[in-house]
Amino acid sequence: MAPTLLSYPEAAEQVHLFIHALAAEHASQPQSAQSIETVLLGSATGRVLATPVLADRDQPPFARSTRDGFACRAAEANTHEYLFLAGRLRAGEAPSAPLGLGELCEIMTGAPVPEGADAVFMVEYAEHSHAEDGSESSPDFVRLAASRTVEAGENVVPQGSEARAGDEVLPAGTRLHAPQIALAALCGYHEVSVARRPRVAILTTGDEIVPVEATPGPSQIRNSNAAMLAALVEAAGGISILLPTAADQEEAVHRAIGSVLPPFEADLLLVSGGISAGRFDLVEDALTRFGARFFFGGVAIQPGKPVVFGQLPRLGSPALPFFALPGNPISSAVTFHLFAAPLLAALGDDTAPQPRFAMARLAGQWKGKAGLTRFLPAYCDFGPAPEVRLIPWQGSGDLAAYGRSNCFLVIAPETTELENSALVQIMFT
Repeated sequence: MAPTLLSYPEAAEQVHLFIHALAAEHASQPQSAQSIETVLLGSATGRVLATPVLADRDQPPFARSTRDGFACRAAEANTHEYLFLAGRLRAGEAPSAPLGLGELCEIMTGAPVPEGADAVFMVEYAEHSHAEDGSESSPDFVRLAASRTVEAGENVVPQGSEARAGDEVLPAGTRLHAPQIALAALCGYHEVSVARRPRVAILTTGDEIVPVEATPGPSQIRNSNAAMLAALVEAAGGISILLPTAADQEEAVHRAIGSVLPPFEADLLLVSGGISAGRFDLVEDALTRFGARFFFGGVAIQPGKPVVFGQLPRLGSPALPFFALPGNPISSAVTFHLFAAPLLAALGDDTAPQPRFAMARLAGQWKGKAGLTRFLPAYCDFGPAPEVRLIPWQGSGDLAAYGRSNCFLVIAPETTELENSALVQIMFT
């Protein structure tokens, strides 16, 4: 049977140790062709790099102006004497000649700084003087306003200061989002090699569960957990595989657990429901019959206390990690974010698989008992000063409250009271 109740830090450490061992195992084995896919860059959002992205040339490939203004020698500009306007450079234009002594060049943001210039002063600080005849074709002279100075290097990004040709700019294990995709595009990658998405089998249990498209009877409910867990899995980078719901019968649960063993292919098993202490909570017994190794069998959290973590032996294949999640939907969601999501990320070769926490000010008050780490549905206004408020709820089965939330308020086990405006921790969902 599963080990005794753990604190949240102890349970998180068990998952971390499993992830660390998994990473070490992966590092000791060469990557197989089956574990890597090549996808178009435009389709790579949320995927994890299997091979690094390298700079194909210096970045920037030339000294680049960061302002509209005038490329100059800082020492000459700081004399506040008029300098000859030798030319104009737009982004995409190459300088025709180095900058001569006593000269400057009008330059636009992103344009290459001509050789000989070591600074750019902004156009707002320029003073113009035409030649004495005042004709439009006469040359311009420009100086830096007397109230301003410019330093060498100001408003100039040196060539290669962001990356040198051949540098690794994105390591393997990086999850790709808009910033990383932009960088890969800059380096000429129209497609990237990414890790195969982990396959996650989702098994829901319960006599009361009917398919979403069915009309439930008086004592039945639709299978919201399967839909929710599938969405969470997809958002975390996995592929969800929905299994038929298992009835609350010993042999039905046993057959359902057995169905995920070879030749079935899965990287992670999520079981929803059937893990409390009730007469029809049969999942742990079924897992035990298949020789499961348990890492923990409950965590001192609310909601989600009965969560179970372990692995099932598979003949001829690596053991299958599993989480048996409580059947109440908010309990399932909390335990997924805390434990299953980091492991799922690691199975997909993500090198930073952790829940995401932040700090905010509490709008309102809270009182409760000590002893459990609490994760309560909340809504955070992510303005200049993030402010979070609790969502009134009727317990961990209250999907309406979960639907109104965008985070969980995290309350430490020793805390019994929170005052208005207290600095609190939240977990992103």
